[in-house]
Amino acid sequence: MIEASLRILRTDVSGMPIEWIGFEETVKLHCLEQILYPMGSSLYVVHGGINARTGRQSMLEVHSIICTLGQSRAHLERHPSYTPPLNNKALFRRDAHLCLYCGAQFLPTQLSRDHVQPLSRGGTDVWQNVVTACRRCNHRKGDQTPEESGQELLAVPFIPTHAEYIYLSGRQILADQMEFLISHFPRNSPLHTHVGEVA
Repeated sequence: MIEASLRILRTDVSGMPIEWIGFEETVKLHCLEQILYPMGSSLYVVHGGINARTGRQSMLEVHSIICTLGQSRAHLERHPSYTPPLNNKALFRRDAHLCLYCGAQFLPTQLSRDHVQPLSRGGTDVWQNVVTACRRCNHRKGDQTPEESGQELLAVPFIPTHAEYIYLSGRQILADQMEFLISHFPRNSPLHTHVGEVA
């Protein structure tokens, strides 16, 4: 039985992480001869039909990380103006599920997205202007800046790189996938300090 929830980390020809894909997409890429080589651990074996000439059943070993041919998006992600899409799941993981005002850790359902510079006062809904906040602190801050509300911001919001975003958007990340992704984080990434906390 295949554990369908396990995702495969797809990279481009240069080894840069591109995206998470399921085993079905991995098998499709293999059939299209788009996989250069597998990396990481073997997750499972997919069995196919019986070859009429040889009488042998076809099988494919699916690995946790695959290097692929084809159209790469890495050139876009390395562009200076590239910004990964902003969503609450990735934002909350970026901030380690901590309220960046009171410092307490919460479940995702107890958190909200706070705009440091409020939208009504010219702020924008971008990575460098949003932080994770518990509902109480967000309500207390209201339509004010942190200084006006008397709340100190505990960390500076930052835009994740594409490799960091792939990590932030992943679920059930395996040890070899985690090690591979971390090797692509910038040396000064804040995620190095709490990567184990948010996994």
